[in-house]
Amino acid sequence: MKEKNTAIKKQEEAFNFLKDKIFITNNFKILMKKINVIVVGCTGYIGIELIKILINHKYVSIINICGNTSVGKNLSSYDRSLKNYKLPRIKKFSSKMLNDIDIVFTALPNGGSQKISKKIKNKKIILIDLSADFRLKNYLDYETSYKIKHLSKDLLKKSIYSIPEIKKEEIKKFNIIASPGCYPTSILLPLLPLISKNLIKKKNIIIDSKSGYSGAGRSIHKKFKNKNLYESISAYGISNHRHNPEIQQEFKKQSGKNVEFTFTPHLSPMFRGILSTIYIDINKNSSMYKIVGCLNKYYKDSMFVKIDQNKLISTNDIINTNYCFISVLKSKFKNKLIILSALDNLIKGGAGQAVQSMNIRMGFNEYESLL
Repeated sequence: MKEKNTAIKKQEEAFNFLKDKIFITNNFKILMKKINVIVVGCTGYIGIELIKILINHKYVSIINICGNTSVGKNLSSYDRSLKNYKLPRIKKFSSKMLNDIDIVFTALPNGGSQKISKKIKNKKIILIDLSADFRLKNYLDYETSYKIKHLSKDLLKKSIYSIPEIKKEEIKKFNIIASPGCYPTSILLPLLPLISKNLIKKKNIIIDSKSGYSGAGRSIHKKFKNKNLYESISAYGISNHRHNPEIQQEFKKQSGKNVEFTFTPHLSPMFRGILSTIYIDINKNSSMYKIVGCLNKYYKDSMFVKIDQNKLISTNDIINTNYCFISVLKSKFKNKLIILSALDNLIKGGAGQAVQSMNIRMGFNEYESLL
């Protein structure tokens, strides 16, 4: 009875949140009013991609876009493809902007979203963060990885790490949504179902990931000044990349214990896209047939995750989309398999995934503005 009452209460809360957002026409057709959105951190690669998706969303009104060094400018000065859209000029964020706002998107450097969260006094406002500020449940992991003191530790338990295909029902219950990192998304989508079904060994997982340089943000051009950014590939963050705790956290939730994996990211001479090559050892009761079957079953209702077998996929397959393509391939060893996972780091690994979470949380069509 207690569980039933809890379910009824959650349904009532969802209705109360949405009731001001709908109206009924003379022919009794229910229509959704637009929600008011603010984007803080609009000029980075992720922020611009987010704006591009939101301007085509039929249930969203962008009320303000915010930046720091870009105040007073038009966003089209950062991306000419936006010049024909009517967007507000960039402003410096202030808490006054939160009046009559439904959703705040933060695409800020790590640490910035924590400060914004402190200024949100209206408990109905939803915060969707594209940084790492609310991804790690243990604030000590965050402070160790990012070298920043966590200012909103009390809100971590009120946030959800949101991979839409994996946590669809849970997302509906939270007002702080942490959108995952691009590398972890490419890794967790293929591996979490297999770990949960105990089809692969939880030791010696090797992950080799290559990303377009947009994943490093605009500052990458300063770091590579007078160097061959567009003609070289480089490994970085070996053994201590910031995304390691994020990946381990989600692995442990599925397996109940730590999973031994080696993750090596590479910066590639392409603007966008991620290709992760994952080497796994399979359990005795497992097989390629079972692994492909598991992934197909798990994602059978997921529009944006596509599973293949023995197919060579590339970033070219997913550029400018919200899809993740996964292919399971044989290796030359009987007890080993290779998984390829490809996605666009700015969309499925960033802005698109965040909007997908918003659609689920708000009760919109999950695919709205993403196809």
